[in-house]
Amino acid sequence: MKNTIYLILTFFIFIGCKSETATNTSSEKTATQTNNFAIIIHGGAGTILKKNMTDEKEKAYQQKLTEAIKIGHTILKNGGTSQEAVIKTIQVMEESPLFNAGKGAVFTHEETNELDASFMVGKTLNAGAVAGVTNVKSPIELAVKVMTDSDHVMLSGKGASIFAKEKGLEIVDPTYFYTEKRFQSLQRIKNRNKTQLDHDDKKAAFYDADIKNAKFGTVGCVALDKNGNIAAGTSTGGMTNKRWGRIGDAPIIGSGTYANNKTCGVSSTGWGEYFIRSQVAYDISAQMEYQQKSLKEATADVIQNKLTKLGGTGGVVALDKNGNMAFEFNTAGMYRASMNDKGDLVVKIYKE
Repeated sequence: MKNTIYLILTFFIFIGCKSETATNTSSEKTATQTNNFAIIIHGGAGTILKKNMTDEKEKAYQQKLTEAIKIGHTILKNGGTSQEAVIKTIQVMEESPLFNAGKGAVFTHEETNELDASFMVGKTLNAGAVAGVTNVKSPIELAVKVMTDSDHVMLSGKGASIFAKEKGLEIVDPTYFYTEKRFQSLQRIKNRNKTQLDHDDKKAAFYDADIKNAKFGTVGCVALDKNGNIAAGTSTGGMTNKRWGRIGDAPIIGSGTYANNKTCGVSSTGWGEYFIRSQVAYDISAQMEYQQKSLKEATADVIQNKLTKLGGTGGVVALDKNGNMAFEFNTAGMYRASMNDKGDLVVKIYKE
């Protein structure tokens, strides 16, 4: 009798295991490739409202986002690597005064420009980053050099500049990063801190806009190439009026940038202190890997739930191993664009 019961139990356990295996196999088969290659970018998130945007300025942002992403998409379409696509795409935005990165970097309290960047490849989990750079034209290029040509992950300040010179990167006079718009934004914030505003509502709104957006404007890119490799990069001038060598999330792997071929690539933009505390970029990947969440589910939970509850503001662009893409932000807007393997271009600015 006992032997009969034992055989019956063994039979049902065997059937259950086969059923579970079939379910897992079926689940894997349904995870089909959406795009063989794809690219997604952002130019910063913040209080970006249609009513505050002129037609000319809106067009300028749309054109620059389009220019940047098309360069990366062409590289991917022609069989280039995700690493090359991310670098070249971000460099277009670094060279534009429209964004808080490279040429358009914001000013510190001491009226200097201190630039941060990071880069990561999903195949090997190798990464490079720089912080507080003042004279390197392309911080993202320097971050990649740290990854490929050194034993380190992050370099900062003078040491990063010395390394850049040794590696033959383009060095510029710090005045290269000066733009009148960013300088005046700093002055308005300083004046707001020193004096009490009068009752002019328009003037108050003008000051408040500078303060609210002081921590936004980072640029970033994530790409998936035809070989299934993901790369992600982020570049920024940091926070307007920052002091004491402040470093935000952009150069920190797992906060501002993360890439893993098993899951996804992420580039962040927003209030850096909260992104660091939340490890936003890595958390998205971890939820996908360990909780089997989709890209959309993971980005929504991290940005709309966990980050928001903590008090953080900003957003991410993300792209998974199957070519699915996600824009996720909890601010009024985010400069963003994407292109898939069919060449479909999406360029957006405001929350929809």
